[in-house]
This record gives sequence, C-alpha cells and structure tokens, in this order.
Amino acid sequence: MSALTVFRGRAGDRNERAMRGAVQLGEALARRTRLEPAYVSTPEPPLGHDWEPELSAARPGLRDMAETYERLLDAGTVPVTVLTRCAVALATVPVVARHHPEACVVWLDAHGDLNTPDTTGGYLGGMALSGAAGLWDSGLGGDLATGNIVLAGARDLDPAEQRLLDDGVIRAVELRPDFSSDLRAAVGQRPVYVHLDCDVLEPGIVPTEYRVPGGLDLATLRSVAEVLAEQPIVGVEIAEFEGSSEHRDAADALIDALDPLLQKRRVSLFGGYRH
Repeated sequence: MSALTVFRGRAGDRNERAMRGAVQLGEALARRTRLEPAYVSTPEPPLGHDWEPELSAARPGLRDMAETYERLLDAGTVPVTVLTRCAVALATVPVVARHHPEACVVWLDAHGDLNTPDTTGGYLGGMALSGAAGLWDSGLGGDLATGNIVLAGARDLDPAEQRLLDDGVIRAVELRPDFSSDLRAAVGQRPVYVHLDCDVLEPGIVPTEYRVPGGLDLATLRSVAEVLAEQPIVGVEIAEFEGSSEHRDAADALIDALDPLLQKRRVSLFGGYRH
C-alpha cells in the first residue's frame, strides 16, 4: 500500500506561500491518486531567522514527520509526500535511509542544500541534504550515505558545496542534452527515493520562492520520471511548491509530469519491490 502525507508546518520559511502550496498540491495529488491525505503539523507565521532558531522552532513538527515516516516504512508503505520546504527532508530522508540503506536518493534541485553550520549563509533549507547525510548534526539523524546521493539539476552552488562535488564526495548530474541518460547511469540498478524541489524547473513553470534560470521544462521532468521509474521507487517527496492564485493549473501540470513515478508506485506496491 501507499500513503499520501502533507507536511504543512513551518520549516525555515521566509513566507507563508509554501504552507498554502503544500495543501494545494496535496489536494491535487489526492484527486489523482485517490489517496486520503494525512496532514502533519499546522501552519504558523514564518520567523525569518537564521538556521538555528528556525530548526529549534521547527523541531516538534519535524519529529512528528519522522515518526510518521517510521510508521509508514515499518508497515511497508511507499510514501508519496508533499513538503513545505526542503528542510523537512531533515526528518524524512534519514528514516528512508535506515529502512532502505541500499536506496539511491535522487535530489532534484537547483541548489545543493549541502551547506553546514560552518559554511551556510544562515538558511536552514540550504543544509537539508547535508544534515540527512550526517555532515552536521541536526538532531534528526544523519543516516544517508553520501555514496547514495545523486544531486541532479543543481546550478546554483556555493563554493563549499562545489568542493564536495569536485572531491567526489557527492555525485552530481548536470543539466545537458543527455541529462536523463546520465541520470540513469548514476542511479544504476538501485531502488530510488525521489526528492523534487520545484525550483529545479525553469522559473515560471510552477510558483516557487527561488528562481534559477536554466532549469528543466515539464517534458524533461517527465523524461526524468520515466527513467527513474525503471527502478523500484521506495518513495517520492515534493517540496517548495508555493500557493498562487495566478498558477491554478500548475499543480496538475506538475503531477502530469511526475505521473510515471506515481504509476510505478502503484505497480511496485502489488507486484514489485519489497525491502
């Protein structure tokens, strides 16, 4: 079986739009998958602080999210999850890594999210992947092996993040004409957990806080979804979708592009991968 979970609480937010957007996208996914969404945490006013007070304020909701993932994965459930901000992956990804230590986490994002307290400019979301990989101690676990990370589509990296790529600590797949086939080679035959930050897309396709030119279009995202669906999918999470009355069709368009992953989720549940 599978489960649709929507995290709608505060997690280093600088505005309230992702809290609204998570609910909006969750409702669209519920219509498409016919899954009843379970909601974790509640919206709260953003703080706009540096990472440490933000993490302290978000920790109760993040612990609830980690406990939710523990229950889902203990039951053999494949999570389909909407996050407000990438920082919520501090709670989800370590749990996935413990339950599926052989799985590859494909991190589709315009940014690396690989900063640490020693290198960050202060934004909690910029430390999400590094925390999940134990490069700093978030207090929520750091169980993801760096060798199981594939950073895909990143094009706005800080110097310390780039060094991790240059030194071979983290494998990256750059955006170029062979992007999908390069991603296939990087994943290999491993089961896959997909993290999608909506800013990996070309600005304007869906509403996001960050706009980094040179991103994927929806056709390329669908090609990526088809490639990833060649392997067992142990979960999917989508972050940084901001609510906007001007982009009423954006949620459905995004789900259309991700449909191969959602279809594979249904197939693998009944006849495929079991950890």
